[in-house]
Amino acid sequence: MFATSDLAARVERAERGLVSEAVREVAARRPEARAFVTALAGGVATYAGEGSPLNKVAGLGFGGVPDPADLEAVERAFAERGAPVQVELATLADPAVLALLTRRGYALVGFENVLGLALPAATPLPEVAAVAVEASGADELDAWLEVLVSAFAVPDAAGVPSHEEFPRELLARVLTDMAGASGFRRFLARLDGAPAGGGSLRIDGGVAQLCGAGTVPALRSRGVQTALLAHRLALATEAGCDLAVMTTQPGSTSGQNSHRRGFALLYARAVLVRAP
Repeated sequence: MFATSDLAARVERAERGLVSEAVREVAARRPEARAFVTALAGGVATYAGEGSPLNKVAGLGFGGVPDPADLEAVERAFAERGAPVQVELATLADPAVLALLTRRGYALVGFENVLGLALPAATPLPEVAAVAVEASGADELDAWLEVLVSAFAVPDAAGVPSHEEFPRELLARVLTDMAGASGFRRFLARLDGAPAGGGSLRIDGGVAQLCGAGTVPALRSRGVQTALLAHRLALATEAGCDLAVMTTQPGSTSGQNSHRRGFALLYARAVLVRAP
């Protein structure tokens, strides 16, 4: 695949929708979190509580350059909560946005890669007979959380490490928040009948967002990720999606495995932070 600015705008719009929906869920369930969702020049600024990875500005650079007064108001809202402002800016976004952020003291702290696969996939994934993947019902939320939190607590050792680390309690809370977003679907993978991994899928405007998947460390390299990916791609194709996307750390094992399954690097996001 080759990523144009129009394609990146679609993906960033879906990302904006995911974080907005998740944070609105936080605002409805936990008023004490002081959550907010604020539109900003075609993007969105969200805050979901102390330390949350949903505290960010997403989708900038495809709807004009933010008015400095509007950006200052967002910065003030984060500062009132004692939080830095983190902007995740696509490399295909308007360069004038980066220039504005640099002038305002934002520092580059890392990158993340956005990978994409055209659907239907040209090469079907192999079946993994030992792994069964099914939708995670309301009564299985705890099991889904347990496998994903266990997986995310032991991240890839390869590649560039993330600039962020989160304790188990916060990971569980954020995953619960995301699970409340509209259109968010959860899946459990079982190996020989035991929960072994989990994943998720959200569809937005023909874009299938693979919003995170993981395998418990003791059961890795047994085909769990392949089975989860195949199941979600099949559902996305049936739903009429023409693009599947995921986000990985540069050089990570997840990124490498995704490339082997046909995903291509569409673009990167620069992660820029301004202290409160």
